[in-house]
Amino acid sequence: MNLVDGIEAFVKIADLGSFAAAARELNISPSAVSKLVSKTEEELGTRLLNRNTRGLSLTQEGQMFLQRCRVILDELTSAKEELSSIAGEPRGKLRVSMPYIPSFFLPVISRFMAQYPAVILDVDLSDRLVDVVDEGFDAVVRVGQLSDSRLTARSLGNCAMNLVASPDYLRRYGVPAGVDDLRSHACIQYRYPSSGRTESWPLLPPASGVLDIIPTLVCNSTDVRLGLALEGKGIAFMPGLLTDKYIASGELEIVLENVVEQNYEMNLVWPTNKYAPPRLKTFTDFMVSYFTGK
Repeated sequence: MNLVDGIEAFVKIADLGSFAAAARELNISPSAVSKLVSKTEEELGTRLLNRNTRGLSLTQEGQMFLQRCRVILDELTSAKEELSSIAGEPRGKLRVSMPYIPSFFLPVISRFMAQYPAVILDVDLSDRLVDVVDEGFDAVVRVGQLSDSRLTARSLGNCAMNLVASPDYLRRYGVPAGVDDLRSHACIQYRYPSSGRTESWPLLPPASGVLDIIPTLVCNSTDVRLGLALEGKGIAFMPGLLTDKYIASGELEIVLENVVEQNYEMNLVWPTNKYAPPRLKTFTDFMVSYFTGK
């Protein structure tokens, strides 16, 4: 039995003076009202109403309980109204994780904050593979394959990876004509923080395998590798979401295009939850619109 239903029935009986009147008000049968009150009395271990041929009256315990019931129902009504107002304007804390690319995600975070000031973002910038559910994240930006059935996902688009270098570097050291030429170049590689492995540079088609190179520098920061490439310190395998604007401005050039390349799908994922708060839906819609324009 739902105790709240029993409380509501008891208050109606006390206010209206009869089971029949309470039943009409609640749109249920008088016998259903009687059962609700009886179950409530069983739950509390005390009699709330005196029933006799002359009518109904509250017991001493019933009079005491009635005051508490009114407070409970008032608080429940207030809580419903408060949640309804929250649904109108997203607010509250949202814990999210994004890849450690501050220069790329800073404008995203800033625009969301400006648009939804009542939402408090708790942002974890990390390249490790976080456990969305067990670590209590509300949403996570993830690149690559998804395998966790506990998660819901929305695509943020594809992320192309290419070798890039500055025009100054290529003037000084030459443009690689083939993959073998990379062995004589300064190669800046990425190291995954979670596993310690260095990132492979895949050949096209995928069946061709990966490059076996000796890196000049290994770094676990995407922003640092981008900065080194821009300063002419070597060739780096970088995501287009970071390098596209520098390629358009001429500050970087793609090296061995259509020879060394990889594509990933970028997704926003969150724990599957039928009752997700409005702030989460707002955040997911914002992210999809920001990245895909939809």
